[in-house]
Amino acid sequence: MSESKLPSGVDRHVGQRVRWRRRELHLTQEKLGELLNLTFQQVQKYEKGVNRISAGRLFELAAVLGVPVTYFYDGASQFLPDRAEGVAETKPKEAEVPALSADALELVSAFQSINDPALRKSLLDMVCSTARALVDEKTEEGQNRPA
Repeated sequence: MSESKLPSGVDRHVGQRVRWRRRELHLTQEKLGELLNLTFQQVQKYEKGVNRISAGRLFELAAVLGVPVTYFYDGASQFLPDRAEGVAETKPKEAEVPALSADALELVSAFQSINDPALRKSLLDMVCSTARALVDEKTEEGQNRPA
């Protein structure tokens, strides 16, 4: 298989966005496959970025998942090649979107379902302070180890 036919970073990014949206809608890979006339294995390969998604299939996915096609490319500008001079240079590079675990996707979905802004802010503050404390603790452990 030629290198141009292999899935790229954009393919993996688009697949991740498919997975994220599917999980937001509480659809299984099997159910999404049924809606698209695909096997769950094909959906799984799309989500992992193992198989490329054709333009027509991406259009179908957008319709079934209730998002515009552009949804799948949000955050993908980081994959623009350096040789795309001019236009690419005038646009700031977006931060890389990390691959999200099933737990992270579930957390985001649950968080978005909370309607009370004060409660959301409180939970966000708690998670952030816990993460900072754990990072600080790990840093201190590394500094206290004998050389």
